[in-house]
Amino acid sequence: MIPFVDLRAHHARFARDFRRKMDALLRNSQFILGEEVAEFEKEFARYIGVKQAVGVANGTDALVLALKASGIGPGDEVIVPSLTFGATGLAVSLAGATPRFADVEDETGCLDPGGLRATTRTKAVIPVHLFGHPANLGLILEFARAHGLKVIEDTAQAHGATWNGRRVGGIGDAGCFSFYPSKNLGALGDGGMVVTNDGELADRLRMWRHVGQRAKYEHAVVGHNSRLDSLQAAFLRVKLRKLDVHNRMRQKNAEIYAKALGGCVGTPVVRSGCTHVYHLYQIRSSRRESIRARLSEAGIACGVYYPIPLHRQPCFAGNGDACPVSEKLAGELLALPMYPELTAAQIRTVARCVRSSATPSPSSSSRSEERSPRLPVRGAR
Repeated sequence: MIPFVDLRAHHARFARDFRRKMDALLRNSQFILGEEVAEFEKEFARYIGVKQAVGVANGTDALVLALKASGIGPGDEVIVPSLTFGATGLAVSLAGATPRFADVEDETGCLDPGGLRATTRTKAVIPVHLFGHPANLGLILEFARAHGLKVIEDTAQAHGATWNGRRVGGIGDAGCFSFYPSKNLGALGDGGMVVTNDGELADRLRMWRHVGQRAKYEHAVVGHNSRLDSLQAAFLRVKLRKLDVHNRMRQKNAEIYAKALGGCVGTPVVRSGCTHVYHLYQIRSSRRESIRARLSEAGIACGVYYPIPLHRQPCFAGNGDACPVSEKLAGELLALPMYPELTAAQIRTVARCVRSSATPSPSSSSRSEERSPRLPVRGAR
């Protein structure tokens, strides 16, 4: 059996430090918005390279609160890529605004800047750094500046990824992170974070996350109860110290996959100037279902992510233009096992199963060569 993610193996190396943190928290009893949360916010802000970080309950709340604290709500529209987890679009709706779905790049699956359109109601754009690869921020920021839009980065899958030497999440007006357990930086429960260089936005975020209180029992806005748990913050402080090491292990695993799968299926690319942190290792094939069945027979876990693009979801029907690339990728992408503890031998076993069920053709071979990953221009700092 080869699991999709092995959290047991991943957390075993941290067990002693986790227990030490738990004992300390039991002694001081600072369970809500205590020292561990404050210190983690400082450390994570420093890691991303921003001035402010605000811990919240989960990644969806990070997006909702970033939108609300930015003044976005009813009557406003927000551009969202169609190929992403549903929470990206749901967050816009939960903030009271309307998501408008746009298509993605064929090469990376990230928001396609060439297809962006703004109306008088458009107030923000949410680029998603999909699967761990940065979106095309240069062109997206240029578009946003031209139309006076906020840029709120959805960085739930890209902890530590870089664009032109800067960590994603810290480049737009705000960056939103999820610490769901399977993320590159995952808690042992749930958690989220908003990062920004805007001190006033950070102050509003702290008010919105804490039931709208400006001061105790003074509710300035109808806020949320969305605080990052102190115990999760303590665990995340332990794991943050090893994030760059674990991302490099993922990158090494991706290189092994690419060599083993070359000429067989489409494999990820890395755009020049970017680093990919491989939250998911996605291959691409028109024979996805046969590959999936073969892996299942061999006891190898795999996953199909986002088989229904958001513009096709019942709750979002009619929001946005046609998104043919999103629909094509939704029918071809397959995620293979990827985590730092994955061994080269396990990767080769997975690759043999993929090759045995994916007969290459001249067209698919050419496409796979185009998608073979290049070494990142810059490693994680």
